[in-house]
Amino acid sequence: MLKSTAFISLIAVLVPLGLATPAGVCTPASTKAGVCGSTNGTSVTVTGTQPATQSSGSPSSSWSPPGSSTPGTSGTPVDTGPSELERCRADAGRARVCLEPRRRTEPSTPAPASAPAAPTISITDLVTLTPATATPTADPSNVGIAGLPTNVVTTASVHTRTGTLFGAPLTARFTPVAYDFTYGDGTTARTTTPGAAWEHLGQPQFTPTATSHTYRDRGTYDTTVTIHYTAEIDLGTGWIPLDGTLTIPGPIQPIRIYEAHTALVAHTCTEQPTAPGC
Repeated sequence: MLKSTAFISLIAVLVPLGLATPAGVCTPASTKAGVCGSTNGTSVTVTGTQPATQSSGSPSSSWSPPGSSTPGTSGTPVDTGPSELERCRADAGRARVCLEPRRRTEPSTPAPASAPAAPTISITDLVTLTPATATPTADPSNVGIAGLPTNVVTTASVHTRTGTLFGAPLTARFTPVAYDFTYGDGTTARTTTPGAAWEHLGQPQFTPTATSHTYRDRGTYDTTVTIHYTAEIDLGTGWIPLDGTLTIPGPIQPIRIYEAHTALVAHTCTEQPTAPGC
């Protein structure tokens, strides 16, 4: 394998503007391209090498100037006009290094981003719509008697809320299905009813009910009730039930429990207002 080297010389006269030219004009780009320049203060000489390979005394490939026929093909050469490199070399009067222009590469087009998945609404998301809470009360007037049933009741019903979730307007419907009563003395009870007053139930006072509780000692007890709701949502196409239940605790309600004492008397308080217990 032999190499032949063709030297191309270009002399470019510096414009007499008092420009100081460094002793060498080699740049990383020109060195990489195989082109380097030198100067004597008034002109710049640029030399380059063009390697060509040959085998058995005959070149296997050779460099062809622009406009000549392509090696290995036949026919009349096609004149495509001066190349950018030739125009650069013909532009005398300037100190420059002429390099073949780089081939531009188009930037790759990024793959389109996949669309985000549609959000799934769960029953816990409906907490932001603020379902109704419930406050317990003792019948009557938040008082009771130690040793006797105290009727603790609450009020809850089916209700709706409107709002927006994940950018979509909707209506939610909440249905109470269970109640956890906390009586404040360490005991609790779960019921499926909110309870009702003795009068509404048609029962005498201080008789047991589904939500009543008997306190052993007098004192003030902080009671609460937690409601468990099922929920449905309407996005404009009808009600859609959601799985599970939503637990909504309520505020604290103090209940006062008193002691009751009995005494045998000969007359009623009307007959004898100063009698014991009157």
